[in-house]
Amino acid sequence: MTHRFTLPVIALLALLCFIFVSCNDHQAFPPDARIALVATLSGAAERPTSVVSPGTGQFAGVIDPTTRVLSYTVVYSGITPTMGHLHRITPNSAIGNGPVEIPFASLTSPIIGSATLTTNGRVDSLLNGFYYVNLHTTANPAGEIRGDIRP
Repeated sequence: MTHRFTLPVIALLALLCFIFVSCNDHQAFPPDARIALVATLSGAAERPTSVVSPGTGQFAGVIDPTTRVLSYTVVYSGITPTMGHLHRITPNSAIGNGPVEIPFASLTSPIIGSATLTTNGRVDSLLNGFYYVNLHTTANPAGEIRGDIRP
């Protein structure tokens, strides 16, 4: 009598294993899972040395991890920037600085733009705090106000 149930039980277990294996979701983010990003810009946040500045600012952005498109707005006051961009902190940077990744096309507040990050690794860097906003001035060519971008 037990042999009559052995084959159906084995078939049922095989089916359950197949279902569990095929349900494995390899997608890190659900479709349309846009993630909001923010930063507060100040002279105190400049690295390696803070700057005394009347300037302040805010960054607000949204990244779509599927398309890797970042849309952003930067507003600031109290300074006249000569350059502005998003930087990516390099892993070996002891002072938390890095090269320019996304230059701003305009410096008039509000700065509105979008860019496609080139790799999923860069999206991960953005979501893990390895990007920052920096606005430069004549008085502080290395950067006058800065804000580290966070989800």
